Amino acid sequence: MSRPDEAQRQGTLEEIDGRWRLRFTRALAHPPEKVWRAITEPEHLQAWFPHTISGEWIVGSPLTFRDPQGRGPDFDGQVLAYAPPSLLEFRWGTDVIRLEVKKGDGGSTLTLLDTFNEVGKAARDSAGWHECLDMLAYHLDGERPAWRPGQRWAEIFARYVESFGPEASAIGPPPGYEPAATADDARGRGSSL
Repeated sequence: MSRPDEAQRQGTLEEIDGRWRLRFTRALAHPPEKVWRAITEPEHLQAWFPHTISGEWIVGSPLTFRDPQGRGPDFDGQVLAYAPPSLLEFRWGTDVIRLEVKKGDGGSTLTLLDTFNEVGKAARDSAGWHECLDMLAYHLDGERPAWRPGQRWAEIFARYVESFGPEASAIGPPPGYEPAATADDARGRGSSL
């Protein structure tokens, strides 16, 4: 399957009401229902999402996020919006993650929005989401990338530092999440769709 080039997969950073928001839009050659399963079902989330999610997709329900490699403590969240098969929004620690799925030409358009308070983590988080969404595209296609999760993070991070500027890169990876530590990440082992 042909892949969009890096420029088409690049995220953007914007300031919204005193907070910061990352925006990623990906064209996916799959119907919305298949993309929805990939962003909501545990066996598919494990292929691309950075944490294991415990909880139910019911508005107001609590969520718990656990790193599959045990790097760092678990943290909490909450389901803020759930409208299958087009909208999922949840609090992920202090961030708000919003996933929108729309029918597009030849498949779907997925938009991921990450809203947060600290501009200093924008490049770091952008590099992470960029790689996660690349993993999602491979998973949907039933393929495995030639690289391991975390292997390209430093390269992608450098591009976001250049794009967003030094103020957006003041906060680096949390302890245990440095690129070398993520090379053997277990993501990418999800079941097929």
